[in-house]
Amino acid sequence: MRTFNIGGVHPAENKLSAGSPIRVAGLPKQAVFSMFQHIGAPAKPVVKKGDEVKVGTLLGEAGGFVSAPIYSSVSGKVAKVDVALDASGTRRTAVYVDVEGDVWEDTIDRTPTLVKLSDRPELDAKTIVEKIKQAGIVGLGGATFPCHVKLTPPPGQKAQCVIINAVECEPYLTADHRLMLEHPDEILVGVQLIMKAVDVKHGFVGIENNKPDAIALMKEKAAAYPGIVIVPLKVKYPQGGEKQLIDAVIGRQVPAPPAIPINVGAVVQNVGTAFAIYEAVMKNKPLVERVITVTGKSLQQPSNLLARLGTPFSQLIDECGGLPEDTGKVIGGGPMMGKALLSLEVPMTKGSSGLLVMRQLESRSSEEKPCLRCAKCVSACPMGLEPYLLSKLSEMNNWEAAEQNDIVSCIECGSCQFTCPSHRRLLDNVRVGKATVMGIIRSRAAKK
Repeated sequence: MRTFNIGGVHPAENKLSAGSPIRVAGLPKQAVFSMFQHIGAPAKPVVKKGDEVKVGTLLGEAGGFVSAPIYSSVSGKVAKVDVALDASGTRRTAVYVDVEGDVWEDTIDRTPTLVKLSDRPELDAKTIVEKIKQAGIVGLGGATFPCHVKLTPPPGQKAQCVIINAVECEPYLTADHRLMLEHPDEILVGVQLIMKAVDVKHGFVGIENNKPDAIALMKEKAAAYPGIVIVPLKVKYPQGGEKQLIDAVIGRQVPAPPAIPINVGAVVQNVGTAFAIYEAVMKNKPLVERVITVTGKSLQQPSNLLARLGTPFSQLIDECGGLPEDTGKVIGGGPMMGKALLSLEVPMTKGSSGLLVMRQLESRSSEEKPCLRCAKCVSACPMGLEPYLLSKLSEMNNWEAAEQNDIVSCIECGSCQFTCPSHRRLLDNVRVGKATVMGIIRSRAAKK
């Protein structure tokens, strides 16, 4: 069975909600829509206080090519355009909507009828990409990169295959797993649409073998979709990283930045993104809701919720039994790459894949000890870097040496910090260093 070749670790899976079917979360009393829900330029508000909106009404237009529009997931009245705290702890421009009823735009097809690619022969690549762009679809695996950009390769680059990331290697998270079990055909039509958009004949869906039910069902369904192959993979973190998944599925290595997957002929999209693309193109539905895992060892009911964007995290936790008394912190995302939230009133966004309620005992950081020079972090790094060195260079503010040692190639997976017997804050330091070096690189480029 395949996997990637460099580094990787095996954290406890803790897939507590894997057996919990997707259920629909309730509507919030007030929904808050950050204009910063994707990589690139933020969206620009196009509504004002007092405006009436429906589900699917445009709230913010794309701020540039690498950007995405934002739509209302609720119906009601715009209360204000202000700022709101997001999951990163930053206050961002946001639109507040007081919820009244649940009225949808008439253009959205809400029927459960499956629409196949053969039912829409008029769809060409340009139309598909434009529909994805207008619907505000971004990568739902967490990166939130606008999809239409990925589906518009740079001049001289040609895709050879599409790879769907259905790995969900982050511990605790099960939203993608449940989506495959409950909406396999919609996902596969979404894969076909991506393949047509970039004009390739081969599509691969990578699934780790801790999801045997999803592998079996997707294989059975894929038999009716020519060119799509389900690829079972060994369980190893961080196999959901683009470069690691490409290595595992087609055996090609993406060079260091600025190289990207298209440079080795691959276009990678998350399985949840494929589902959203199906809804956007075939149902004319913008991205207004998504499946999110709400979980934790003390949580009364670990769940996979289909929740509207803009819903406060506090409400989602309440729907799963409320905040346990022994809670130490709540993580936005999973335990490896997620970040602790400063407030539970942070609204759900396009990139919200999970909420992890951690016990007090689990959430405490162990005492940091001197480096043992064991090189376990080097062995674990899936990018072949030297985390101990990059961490030290970041602590010393030696940005030139950090850049020379390829700090920008770090994918911030946390494998180094996870495996360190001395509990060094490797990822924390490298994150700061990477952000600083990337800022230096951007400033240098702007002066040319």
